[in-house]
Amino acid sequence: MIKIGMILGERYEILEKIGTGGMSDVYKAKCHKLNRYVAVKVLKQEFSENSNFVSKFRVEAQAAASLMHPNIVNVYDVGEDNGIHFIVMELVEGITLKKYIEKKARLSVKEAVSIAIQACMGIEAAHNNHIIHRDIKPQNIIISKEGKVKVTDFGIAKAATSNTITSNVMGSVHYTSPEQARGGYSDEKSDIYSMGITLFEMLTGRVPFNGDTTVAIAIKHIQEPMPSPRDFVPEIPVSVEQIVLKCTQKSPDRRYQSMSALIEDLKKSLISPDEDFVRVIDPEANAATRMISRDDMDQIKKQSKKPSHTEEIRLKKNSARPAPVSNKGGSGKKKPVSSYEPEPEDDDEEEEYESSMEKVTTVLAVIGAILIGCVVIFLVGRAIGIFDFSSPEKDGVIKMIEVAGMQEDEAKQKLVKMGLDPTVEYVQDDSVAEGTVIGSDVKKGTQLEAGAKVVLKVSGSQSGVIVPDIYNKTLAEAVASLEGEGFATEKKEGYSDTVPKGNVMSQKPEAGTSAERGSTVTITISQGPQESKVQVPDVLGMLPDEGKSTLEAAGLTVRNVTEVNDDDETMIGKIIRLSYSVGTEVEPGTAIDIYVSKGPEATYMFAENIESPALEDPQYVEGTPCVLVVTTASGKELSRLSVASFPTPLNLFDIKDESTGVLTIIYNVTLESVTTTDPATGETKVVPGGVEERTIQRPLQFIRKES
Repeated sequence: MIKIGMILGERYEILEKIGTGGMSDVYKAKCHKLNRYVAVKVLKQEFSENSNFVSKFRVEAQAAASLMHPNIVNVYDVGEDNGIHFIVMELVEGITLKKYIEKKARLSVKEAVSIAIQACMGIEAAHNNHIIHRDIKPQNIIISKEGKVKVTDFGIAKAATSNTITSNVMGSVHYTSPEQARGGYSDEKSDIYSMGITLFEMLTGRVPFNGDTTVAIAIKHIQEPMPSPRDFVPEIPVSVEQIVLKCTQKSPDRRYQSMSALIEDLKKSLISPDEDFVRVIDPEANAATRMISRDDMDQIKKQSKKPSHTEEIRLKKNSARPAPVSNKGGSGKKKPVSSYEPEPEDDDEEEEYESSMEKVTTVLAVIGAILIGCVVIFLVGRAIGIFDFSSPEKDGVIKMIEVAGMQEDEAKQKLVKMGLDPTVEYVQDDSVAEGTVIGSDVKKGTQLEAGAKVVLKVSGSQSGVIVPDIYNKTLAEAVASLEGEGFATEKKEGYSDTVPKGNVMSQKPEAGTSAERGSTVTITISQGPQESKVQVPDVLGMLPDEGKSTLEAAGLTVRNVTEVNDDDETMIGKIIRLSYSVGTEVEPGTAIDIYVSKGPEATYMFAENIESPALEDPQYVEGTPCVLVVTTASGKELSRLSVASFPTPLNLFDIKDESTGVLTIIYNVTLESVTTTDPATGETKVVPGGVEERTIQRPLQFIRKES
């Protein structure tokens, strides 16, 4: 347990608590080796005994430690001391962007853009190191006293192993991207979305989406159109408006593709704010390659069985042409040619032309059919692994195969057979048939060890996740189990005669039921059997040791013993009050603060004549005005007055708790010009005179006033 004044790692003295988060607390500390102040992030006690959380905490440290940039809070050290896991970071004296926005209601366009540029430069440095922040928000952006913008708290950051990464961890719901809200892909463009929301809030003083619950807000990010910041602040330039809207496109492909591109447009907006230069690229216009689904293949097969257009014309002409008339029978007459029939010569030419065209068309059709068939066979073969020419296993190393286009069960079976550990994450994608694998968190060809985890992204609904059974598990185990399935957690406390203290005694929704991924599971932690409350005993007037023993005998604990002033001199050294009133009923083990009298507050005075500074400085001219400043030994200023004659009386009363001080006399001395001659050269120099400010300090002894 962290206490003020304790030292971690034999060098970091804990001074005060300055913040708290879901997994850790942050303290201001002093590094005695380097004699500087730092921020120390400490993993909370309830998580420190869980290896999963400790590992996650260390991963955060490793991710953040790889980043060295003026716009990122730097990590100095990471360590463990008697089971306390901690990260030592740069201490930034300043204000969070969230509080800065609240203080100013909203920021000017120029100030908002300038802050955004600095923040984006820090995030860009993280992206260049393959680190995705995934929780960009004003609370995680600090503005130092010098005006430097720094990005902090990589608490849910993750190193990217491919162009996209996936995690069940969601950042703050007001700033989360649609893909994060769905539990799907999250990459650099997710940070760009969150930065766009942050810029929106800087410009307008509000977030674009709000609601009664986190679920309601998340749905708005997914479904509702992004409002324009100009709807709330009409004077926002069009370029800045377009930057915000491009950052917050629902589709990641329509956003800025990199932080560098966003920074470039932000800088341009400062130079040409009213120029409409922002362009949103439609991914459909790029003719991106699309996977042929099984439905598409069935349709191709059906279409290929139909006769071609040329073939239909030929069949119609053959059916319309009358049968030739025989000249047998001796009539010697031919049947008149129908008006719709061509002349014989022309008909031969047309038949010859049609025959040629028919041959060409037939050849082209056959070639096309062969090509289409080859493409379909190749794609299907690739999907099921027939045409994967790389060896998936070599010398104990498993090479990842292509899984996109497979069915969920098929992909899982293949990966299990290869020796990998597949898990499934469902992604809502209307363009891909439900149950079809969209991709994975591991690129094809990546070399993996046996047993490595692979997350399959499968098209399907986010709902219908089975709630795991966490009964009688520790808090850390329960949270890890629930978050592993994509649930959020809410903790409550209760009493149980059967479940040990610190373990889960109940959960809602119950284990085995179906719940929506991302929803909250409420867990109740046992506090053990309910005990009867105890009364705070009367220890007033006792000595501290006696009072402490009496309180502990009653089942209570003593937290702090503090000396305070009290006018009753008969109570000096004795207990005069407690943090709880005597007789109050409290829970067993409640921490009590004891206050011990150190007597009446000491009061001092000073009454003496102050002599001229000429005692110390012969150049002081009597009658020159002086400023007399009296301070206590601790530096507190008690008096400041101007005098021109000495000796002068100085009377001070009601000086609290300090018996010594310092008198500082400030005055000016006029100096005459001085002429000097260099004996070697005979050169004469004149040093001009002027007015010089001088100070003299004298120690003071105050006299204690009798009560």
